[in-house]
Amino acid sequence: MPALREPLERPLKAVLGPTTAKVMAEHLGLHTVGDLLHHYPRRYEERGRLTHLVDLPMDEHVTVVAQVAEARLHAFASARAPGGKGRRLEVTITDGSGRLRLVFFGAGAHKPHKELLPGTRAMFAGRVSVFNRRLQLAHPAYELLRDEGGEPAEDAAAEDWAGSLIPLYPATAKLESWKIAKAVQTVLPAAEDAIDPLPATLREGRDLDSLSQALVKIHRPRSQVDVDRARARLKWDEAFVLQVALARRRHAENLLPAVERKAAPDGLLAAFDERLPFTLTDGQRRVSREILDDLASDHPMHRLLQGEVGSGKTLVALRAMLAVVDAGGQAAMLAPTEVLAQQHHRSMVEMLGGLGRGGMLDAAEHATRVTLLTGSTSAAERRRVLLELATGEAGIVVGTHALIEDSVRFHDLGLVVVDEQHRFGVEQRDALRGKADARGGGSPHLLVMTATPIPRTVAMTVFGDLDTSVLDQLPAGRSPIASHVVPAADKPHFLTRAWERVREEVIRGHQAYVVCPRIGDEEGEPGERSSGHAPSDSEETTDRRPPVAVLDMADRLAAGPLRGLSVGVLHGRMPPEDKDAAMRRFSAAETHVLVATTVVEVGVDVPNATVMVIMDADRFGVSQLHQLRGRVGRGAAAGLCLLVTEAPEGSPARRRLAAVASTQDGFALSRVDLEQRREGDVLGRAQSGARTSLRVLTVLEDEDIIEEARQEAFAVVSADPELTQLPGLRTALEALLDAERERYLEKG
Repeated sequence: MPALREPLERPLKAVLGPTTAKVMAEHLGLHTVGDLLHHYPRRYEERGRLTHLVDLPMDEHVTVVAQVAEARLHAFASARAPGGKGRRLEVTITDGSGRLRLVFFGAGAHKPHKELLPGTRAMFAGRVSVFNRRLQLAHPAYELLRDEGGEPAEDAAAEDWAGSLIPLYPATAKLESWKIAKAVQTVLPAAEDAIDPLPATLREGRDLDSLSQALVKIHRPRSQVDVDRARARLKWDEAFVLQVALARRRHAENLLPAVERKAAPDGLLAAFDERLPFTLTDGQRRVSREILDDLASDHPMHRLLQGEVGSGKTLVALRAMLAVVDAGGQAAMLAPTEVLAQQHHRSMVEMLGGLGRGGMLDAAEHATRVTLLTGSTSAAERRRVLLELATGEAGIVVGTHALIEDSVRFHDLGLVVVDEQHRFGVEQRDALRGKADARGGGSPHLLVMTATPIPRTVAMTVFGDLDTSVLDQLPAGRSPIASHVVPAADKPHFLTRAWERVREEVIRGHQAYVVCPRIGDEEGEPGERSSGHAPSDSEETTDRRPPVAVLDMADRLAAGPLRGLSVGVLHGRMPPEDKDAAMRRFSAAETHVLVATTVVEVGVDVPNATVMVIMDADRFGVSQLHQLRGRVGRGAAAGLCLLVTEAPEGSPARRRLAAVASTQDGFALSRVDLEQRREGDVLGRAQSGARTSLRVLTVLEDEDIIEEARQEAFAVVSADPELTQLPGLRTALEALLDAERERYLEKG
């Protein structure tokens, strides 16, 4: 295998020299020849075409292609300069639609004064700043470009730019784009020896270039056609190799043994269904059937259950857990917060009635015991719960990360349900799955749930090893939710009206949530500010007041617009018993208005709550806003969500909020959210868009490629699981799956 990696696996320091290689490693994460060849240009400039200077971003390192309009050398008094006189060269460059000032001082002005003459075209790189209210680049690096049909300028490496397109690379202040381009040209001959990961039949069937051809065309294109063909090929590489990684994991999981868990015809599940006061939706029946079929298999279920807010995922999960208990096993539900774990436990106990009170005097005939384990469980209660789990007396346990502690042992863990998967590290999920008793005969079944709608191609890319079920039908009795943007800065009377609406709902016998992005007692716990990502628009992050805080808002409302009403608070830093008490009071309608952080985002179910006011709504992500508003309209009365913002009309923030207000389709909003955040690292833990393992593939724009690649990948792995006939594909997998990502896939 090592021979396959040469020469793309050669370290850059052996090819480019230690200084350049060190900068590439530290600032761009590039270590080998292959890394550099896969550092693709972000865009191209035609040799005779100039860039749009009007689009330059503030305080970012940019590369521009432009023409010198004028250059002036100024002398000024300076105590630090030799002879008391300093020199400043000001050069104005233009692209016909905008102008930009370049400044060079002292000795640094000598060479550009001779080279940057009016009419000269060049590439300039530097950090955009402002001086005297004008954009400028101070001491930019530059590279002269040859005039059409003319001689190369002095010191210009004209041959490096002989092509008709100039590649502009993602760069840093330490390494300009053209220096990266020169380094790429140095290693580009190695592309001829690149081992192709795509099967020849796949390439030929889709008229794709070879990998070596694509690498040459992406870095040294002669035309836009070259660029398009290269990108089409490289997108296939990213999609196919990723899907092969997921397909191999699925194949390995299908070889694992698992205990078949079939519900008894007249057992606990049947008794539960008989006592349900309502009829399951078609979607709930369909998804339940898929899950029960998986549970009856002799290899472990790995299923993702997506459900719109209020679609009844918890009921579906409970039916699966009851089926496992029927078959003699145990089921565990892992929830991300104590509030959510307590809510799940309460709702399950209520739905089961006597069926959930196993061992008690009022237990039903087929009863099991449903127990709760969180970090705040008392020592005595914890000992009791641990004993019930170890003996099998407790068939169902709901808990937080406390479930994965070493002291927790199960008699026969048959099913793990993970709620809100995105809030858990892979290690936590794996630790709970690893608690299956060896006597059980294999791995437990796994059901992953999320109320955050995921675009179909993202599900194929991130959860491609899981079977997917979607609940997109709301149960009968659920009411619509009207959403409106409240522009508090533009129209303060709208906010006044919002509080009047809250009071009107309370007078009608209903309740309300007020959600704030901050707690207010100094630092909030992680995830309680805006755990959803709102893109940082420059106009929205300058001179902003601190986010609205729960404690401040509760006091203001109780003393002001909601005077006379019972106003409660809920946030993650409250003692567990206080959080539980706050939720119980709200559930019992003793509290009229609950002012809370995003701890109410998922799982909290109070049908009597009909209105939600979200303060500083622009500080939350699109999907998070959709999740939050799903807490209202859960009963017979219609829901109302008011999105309060001070963002100016026409701003990106207002457009995001308008999108949320315009639809209740969570899957449509998830696309909006992804467009704002980008994909993130689809194999890594961070889904925030900060880094991405996808360079040319875009999960929203390249849906067809991803779907076709998935089909091809699963066919290849089915025929040759070890990829013995495709050594190039094995090599590409090893390059994709670094140590961290390998662990991610193995543990998922």
